[in-house]
Amino acid sequence: MTNTRDTKTAGLHSGMAGLTQKIVGRTARVSVIGMGYVGVPTMIAAAEAGFRVIGIDTSGERVADINAGRSYIEDVKEDILAPLVSQGLVSASTDYGMVRDMDIVIVCVPTPITKFKEPDLGPMRSAVSGLAANLSDQQLIVFQSTTYPGSTEEFVLPELEARGYKAGRDFYLAFALERIDPGNSRYLVRDLPKVVGGITPSCTEVASIFFQCFVDSVVPVTSPKVAEMTKLLENTFRSVNIALINELSILCQRMDIDIWEVVDAASSKPFGFMPFYPGPGVGGHCIPVDPFYLSWKAKEYDFYVNFIQLAAETNENMPYYTLSRIGSILSDHGLPLKGSKLLVLGVTFKPDVNDTRNSPALRVMELLAENGAELSYSDRYAPSVTVKGAELKHLPLDPNTMAEFDAAVVLVNHRDSELEMVLRHAKLIIDCQNATKGLAASTNSVKI
Repeated sequence: MTNTRDTKTAGLHSGMAGLTQKIVGRTARVSVIGMGYVGVPTMIAAAEAGFRVIGIDTSGERVADINAGRSYIEDVKEDILAPLVSQGLVSASTDYGMVRDMDIVIVCVPTPITKFKEPDLGPMRSAVSGLAANLSDQQLIVFQSTTYPGSTEEFVLPELEARGYKAGRDFYLAFALERIDPGNSRYLVRDLPKVVGGITPSCTEVASIFFQCFVDSVVPVTSPKVAEMTKLLENTFRSVNIALINELSILCQRMDIDIWEVVDAASSKPFGFMPFYPGPGVGGHCIPVDPFYLSWKAKEYDFYVNFIQLAAETNENMPYYTLSRIGSILSDHGLPLKGSKLLVLGVTFKPDVNDTRNSPALRVMELLAENGAELSYSDRYAPSVTVKGAELKHLPLDPNTMAEFDAAVVLVNHRDSELEMVLRHAKLIIDCQNATKGLAASTNSVKI
């Protein structure tokens, strides 16, 4: 006679076995919630592995683009997306209710911060609420949105279990950190080891089996908290080291030392050194945001991450330092900042991407505008931007254009930025990115 415990165990193994069989056989139905810089590459990777993937997003425009095979993500080429759409492996919808019929749901919604530097959990709350309302038996739910340690267990799990389902028995819940680097064509989804932490061992196992279908290396850890902290460690590591080199760049400027030459020289050491480079600040969705998720959560434990917060403050101050240096350089050339006609080269948050989120270049432009500079910009990755309420349009470069400006300010070093032409024709170049390194020497170029 089978007792109650044996019946539950048999049911658990049967349900888990059924889901894993669907995964291995590529018959599992997959949905990705949030079709942004993480969601779309994830959709493509899963579809290329043979899964049928439905993306869900609140933006009707994004949904229409995906269904037409049009890519709005720089790293996802249309010649890859379009065939997957035509084969029926990729589609998109605004209907959240479709997750009810899915076997696997991957959540890739934004996790921004408020103006007070605290987590803005609005997108996650919406995603979790939608999942709870549409949760089905034997589904795998994976969160990839970067957030504070404990969010999966403390925030997501209670909502999903509130209707009587049990994680590890009726559904499988895990956190799997994303490591997508926009603009980096060397490391795609398959190449990036996937750290996976489930609520239970069976949750970790099912999630690992799924990601092994399209990721070369899966790294299971003991809990979602470990995976969540791993992501924050990675980005806080970058934030702290960028802050260090930014601070040293200010010191080197006062000491009349070229910080770029110093970093290059230090990089000759074959061990114990990793190069980081100064700039007008940090941008994108991760590095300016993630340390604040960690510092916010740390306060719950009466712990203040002073070192990490100081690094974030140092990086946030760099646009102001950049403004002061631009003003000084203009003054050295007999030009006041107020009324100067400046052409900004590059406005995205990093080179060779079309993403302007938290771009330090835009912050520098705001500060320049506040101080009376007349601004234009050139960046083919950003057709238009808004600075202090004024919409600016990308200005294609040519020699005649350069003659109209008092100075060109290099804030982002895109590979195709036509700097050699700029060097020949600009009256003055203010180089914030060491972009003119290796180009023909010019007396009209000054590095910040």
